[in-house]
Order: sequence, then structure tokens, then C-alpha cells
Amino acid sequence: MTPQELEAVRARLETFAAEMFSGFARADQRRWGERYVRGLLTDGARKSMEPMAARLGVDRQGLQQFCT
Repeated sequence: MTPQELEAVRARLETFAAEMFSGFARADQRRWGERYVRGLLTDGARKSMEPMAARLGVDRQGLQQFCT
């Protein structure tokens, strides 16, 4: 998805992520979960942490910690 396409569905994505990660105890875990899903949906050949974090403009370590 392009950034424009992602922005168009942002509310639906946030609702989906809220439901998906509602079982996580901490708010930061839920927030990183939503960012990770957004990273998977964005255009880009590589879906590893560094390229996803760069596309999202977030800290790579936060995404990595979420996944582990």
C-alpha cells in the first residue's frame, strides 16, 4: 500500500489492531502491534525491521522488541 492508501484506511486499521491486540496488557505493546501491521502493509520489497522502521519513521528497536 502507498502512504496515501494507508492513510485512507487508517481508521479501519486502528480498529482492527485494537481488536487484534486487545489481549496485550500494556498500551505500548498494543501501539507497537499497530505499527508493525502498518509496516507489513506498506510498499517495500523488504519486510525486515530496519526497512519497515525507516518507512514508518519509528525506532527499529521498538519493532524488534515487539516481535520478540
